[in-house]
Amino acid sequence: MLQVKNISFSYDKIPVLKNINFSVNEGENTAIIGESGSGKSTLLKLIYGEYDLDEGQIFWKETEILGPKYNLVTGYDFMKQVTQEFDLMPFITVEENIGKHLSRFYPEEKQKRTEELIKVVELEAFAKTKVKLLSGGQKQRVALARAIARQPEILLLDEPFSHIDNFKKQSLRRNLFEYLKKHNISCVVATHDKEDVLGYADSMIVLDDSEIVAKDTPENLYSNPQKPLIASFFGEFNSINGDIVYAHQLKIVPKSDLKAVVKQCYFKGTHYLIEADLDGEIVFFENDSELSINSMIHLEITRHCR
Repeated sequence: MLQVKNISFSYDKIPVLKNINFSVNEGENTAIIGESGSGKSTLLKLIYGEYDLDEGQIFWKETEILGPKYNLVTGYDFMKQVTQEFDLMPFITVEENIGKHLSRFYPEEKQKRTEELIKVVELEAFAKTKVKLLSGGQKQRVALARAIARQPEILLLDEPFSHIDNFKKQSLRRNLFEYLKKHNISCVVATHDKEDVLGYADSMIVLDDSEIVAKDTPENLYSNPQKPLIASFFGEFNSINGDIVYAHQLKIVPKSDLKAVVKQCYFKGTHYLIEADLDGEIVFFENDSELSINSMIHLEITRHCR
């Protein structure tokens, strides 16, 4: 397993991460969330061995992960990383970029494996295309395929679908995470997108102010968000009488103590998101139909988060 033991790290004496402690078992998917600047990317780089720790230790199984003070070349054979800088070879094709990471001694097996990986990232139509001609999202997909080419034991992903358009993102996400589970590859994903977490992550870590402020399953953190930061990751929420209430947990009723005035309606496909004034505070709730602006409505909380 991956063991991150009480690590701390600073840039130019400015603390970035403090007393970070967690573990990831073989085959597990762990998501790391937090606002921009919370240290998500830095944490992945530390796990990969790009920087030297101020304090603490990181292990993969029995191997201690060490930084550039101890390793001339960054990284380990059992670990791969996909960052937002893809580091591809632009003047060769998609299949050549992926195939360069596979053994040349068994050409038929290499070709079969390359085709399998191209299918995982849904780039069959671009297999013979030079990488320099691809879009940013397509390059990101090549980087993902290349990272899993040699079947790493653990994969580190930094915003892995950020450049990929919505037409491909859902199926690609399913393909990749199903592949990792099938081959028992551990995964640590730094993300700002709840769709990278819900349905895929076994555990979720929340970073705030350089520290881990929550660590649990996505289901538990979604159902019982102890902080507004956690609720905001999952969707629109309100703070009503000290309770965190998601927009879908408010509904219109004939009469209640929560009287609000409709201010705006936003079409969301399956529903409308309604913005309303509740005693001088803006709240959001979901409704099946559009409501008249400035109309008075009564609201009820269907379930408290805590």
